[in-house]
This record gives sequence, C-alpha cells and structure tokens, in this order.
Amino acid sequence: MNVVLLSGGSGKRLWPLSNDTLSKQFLKLLKDDKGDYESMVQRVRRQLISVYPDVDFFISSNHFQQDIIRRQLGDVKCIFEPSRRNTFPAIALAAAHLHYNEDKSEDDVFIVCPIDVFADVKYFELLSGVVNLVSSGKFNIGLMGAKPEFPTEKYGYILHDDGIVRGFVEKPNEKKAAKLISEGALWNCGIFAVRIGYVLEKARAFVEFDSFNDLSDRFSDLPSISFDYEVVEKEPSIGTVVYEGLWKDLGTWNTLTEEMSDSSMGTDVLVSDSCSNTHVLNMLNIPIIAQDLHDIAVIASHDGILVTSKTGSSFVKPLTEKINLRPMYEQRRWGDYRVLEYKQGDERSSIVKRMRIDAGKAISYQYHNQRSEVWVVVSGKGILTIDGVDSVVGPQSVIHIPVGTKHSLLAATELEFIEVQIGDGDLSEDDNVRV
Repeated sequence: MNVVLLSGGSGKRLWPLSNDTLSKQFLKLLKDDKGDYESMVQRVRRQLISVYPDVDFFISSNHFQQDIIRRQLGDVKCIFEPSRRNTFPAIALAAAHLHYNEDKSEDDVFIVCPIDVFADVKYFELLSGVVNLVSSGKFNIGLMGAKPEFPTEKYGYILHDDGIVRGFVEKPNEKKAAKLISEGALWNCGIFAVRIGYVLEKARAFVEFDSFNDLSDRFSDLPSISFDYEVVEKEPSIGTVVYEGLWKDLGTWNTLTEEMSDSSMGTDVLVSDSCSNTHVLNMLNIPIIAQDLHDIAVIASHDGILVTSKTGSSFVKPLTEKINLRPMYEQRRWGDYRVLEYKQGDERSSIVKRMRIDAGKAISYQYHNQRSEVWVVVSGKGILTIDGVDSVVGPQSVIHIPVGTKHSLLAATELEFIEVQIGDGDLSEDDNVRV
C-alpha cells in the first residue's frame, strides 16, 4: 500500500504551543499504551505500521518542518513542497514523486491521509478498503466517511447512497447537520484514494511537466486550492467506505484536552480543587496558579499565553493571525533552542538564544552573510570547527564568529550555550548558508 501523510499546515490552530515550525501534529501531549508522551504524527505512524508492517508511506510537508519530522520519525521518506500552498498542489507533487522518483506506475493507487487524525486501529484497517474502491476499477476516487456521533458544524459531510457518493455539504449549522445525519450523511475524514495517473492528469491541466523537478520548479503555477474543491467535488465517480469508531480532528484546545490524560502539564502548575474541567499547560519557567476556573484552558509558552473557555477555543485562530512575531521556541534535528530576547532595529538587530545540542548531534557546517555571533558554553563538551580548524570547547568557552566565517559544533555530551546574534534586518533563519 502507498500512503501519503499530509503535514503542511501553518501551525496556528493550537497557538501558543504550535507555530510555523512546530505545528499541532508535533506536540507531544498524548500518551501511548505504555504511558509515554507522543505526538499525533508519532501516533499515526505507529498505528499505520501496526496494521500494515510493509506499508510504503511518505510525509508530504514543507521545508520548515524538515528538522522536526526527522527528529520525531527518523529517516522517513519525505516530499518537501517548494512553498506552502494548499492540498491540491501538495497531492499533485506527491503523485509526481511516486511516479518519477519512486518508479510507481500511473495505474498504481495511493491513499492520502491527514497526519493529525485521532482514531482507533479500525480506522487504519479500513484504509485498504478505500484503496480497493479505486483499484477494483469501480470508482475514480475512494473516500472514508465516519458515522457521526452528534451534529456539529466543525466537519464536512458526505452524502451517499449505499457507498456511492452523490454530494458534499461543507460545515453546515447544527440544525442542518442534524437533518443530514438523519438522512445517513457521514463526517468527511479527509481521505482520498486515487490513481497516480489520475492526479497527474489533473495537474497537467495547469502545468506541463515530464519529471518531478519540472513540477517542483513550476509549483507556484498550480492553483492554491484544496484537493476537495479542485478535484473531488467535480468528480462524478466516487465511492466511500463507512467507518464506525473513534475519530476526531484535534484542532482546538477543546477537542485536544478531551483526549489528554493529565489536567496539567509542565513545571510549577498548581490547579485548585475549586477548578473543574480546566487544563493548564505551562512551558515557561514561572509558576501558574489556577483558582476557581471552570471549562477553561490556560496555555503558556515562549510564544505567548492563551486563556480561553474551551467552547470558545475554536475561534482563537483569527486572533493569532494578527500576531506577527518569529517563533520563540524551535525543535531541530540536533536539539532545540528558545529565544531569550529579540530586538529589531532600523540599522542593527540582535537575538539572544539558549541553544541545546543532543549528545552525538551537530549543528551543520555553515556561515552567515547578515550577522556575527558570540557563543558562551554553559555546560557540556564538544568539538568546534572554525574555517576547517577543530578545537575542544567546554563550560565558559567563549567563541567569536564573524560574518562569513564557516563554523559547526559537534556535541560530545549534551551541550548548552548562549548565542548572541548581531546583524542587519530581521536575523531570520534563512541566513544559515550550509557548506
């Protein structure tokens, strides 16, 4: 089975814990069967492999998420989009990768799944049934619809007659949703099974290409539109399988906290017995006390602090779009960092970071065109390389890195250091030029 897991979201739905580089699917807030915390993407990968040990799966994402994907999933197959657009361009690029880079036939079927789904194992067992809808030649597109548990305006609905799809309704009000459910409508799980050649044909309506690189180079010429709107809703030959079981889109703090086993996470969190149905997550090094709160979520991170009623948490995203600040915490393949201070000026800007490198990992050999840096090692030992010359560094080592100087740092043990950047502009991560 060929499975493409979509992971290209912008990351604002669970602000302030999620951001452009740490989207909601990478937050380790759920517990596995052993009681260890895992992210949504780790959970989906684990469940998928438990049902299909030989599955050929790919992560479709953007370059902003490259490090966190490798950190959480290891060396998995990835398809990185040149820019963030929508699901139609993403799925078209995935089809091109499967055909041109993986030598899959245009007649081969692949299935596209959200990477942030919360479901039980039966959901994954039904994926083969969705594929069979297309591989049998009966339909051009196969879908999965979940039997609704209650009327809601959060989901789209599939209208069908004995598995033959006759239409869609996108996020109706609750009264309309209740009527649809009484008529047998299903929640749309956002899954598509299609032939590779079918998708390539849809992409060629906008772009001529003969290789994966051709399509990647002309990626911006594809319309930024969802696969649902551009393809699915225009296709007359669609079938669906019906899924009955646990299925949720954990896209708000309300739905996510329903599946969290602990009402508080982080350090120095004190929740009074006077609170009910209240969750507090604290990623800061300061205490939080919750007193006499009911049906409330309190989320504190380096990017900001959110206090919301759980029912109102689904309306937070439009407010976050008014915030235009760089991520203050990021996880990388080699470790993580948090921004302690950021000052942007017309002529000079500065950033102070606390960096942590895992033992045996290294910051890649690189240089910067816009900034100089000063590092002060706080703990741990490592091998510093400056313009090809190696030296040992440890606690209290001070390293000066002028503009244009090639440098890297390999951690012999877990290593922490304070980094001060001084330069022009906004001092973005785009100024990392790898050698």
